[in-house]
Amino acid sequence: MGNRIQFIKATWGMDGLPLSEAFARIAQAGYTGVESGLPEKAQESEFKELLAKHNLDFVAMVFTNGDHIASFEEQVSRAVEFKPLLINAHSSKDSAPYAEQIAFYEQAVKLEQQVGITVGHETHRGRAMFTPWATAQLLRDVPGLSLTADFSHWVCVCESLLHDQAEALELAISRTVHIHSRVGYAEGPQVPHPAAPEYQAELAAHEGWWKRIVEARSAQGLKTTITPEFGPPGYMHTLPFSNVPVADLWDVCLWMKKNLEEKLNA
Repeated sequence: MGNRIQFIKATWGMDGLPLSEAFARIAQAGYTGVESGLPEKAQESEFKELLAKHNLDFVAMVFTNGDHIASFEEQVSRAVEFKPLLINAHSSKDSAPYAEQIAFYEQAVKLEQQVGITVGHETHRGRAMFTPWATAQLLRDVPGLSLTADFSHWVCVCESLLHDQAEALELAISRTVHIHSRVGYAEGPQVPHPAAPEYQAELAAHEGWWKRIVEARSAQGLKTTITPEFGPPGYMHTLPFSNVPVADLWDVCLWMKKNLEEKLNA
């Protein structure tokens, strides 16, 4: 399993910690990499030093906006300076005309090839790849286009466990380079806790998709990077009036890491 899977920890939800504490905690928990947006200019040196100190890989996140092609090019050029393991992109827009989406992704693939760093475009609400069918069409029309699979968004958007999307899922799985292992359900992108018995059908469905990705990549001699990317309140459920989270975010992510270490070990 160690040769097949690499677990990455997102810094999302760790905003209150100094970088030095966050990176130390991530390394101590057995993660081998960090996933985050690019640091502020003033923190660049410290960020690079902490990666080296804790022997952590970096999955760089970029978020396109405005002129999406120019935004992508600018952020990828900066990300390259950090020598990331890969780049995870929130890219294009769900409301963009299809011709604009195609133009964006064709240019994105060209830039990816130029910089020599793998880019996974995330299946995320609000972005061009917010549904299985829209993503499948883009994958068919743009050779070389790869995904970060966050199927929790599709489950939410489609209000189902995607039983009628087998063909699109198969294509997506074959083109996935990175996984966000968050569990969604029909009415939201994040269950309160993936260990809860009332969400075992959702957990099992997601685990099945992730296993297929790992096996497909392993058959090609490739590792799969997995980020248990559960989110803080906004994504995490809270109690009414108090806004108290219903679970501990760090523990939820760690539970998912340990669960997948066992489930995907075969």
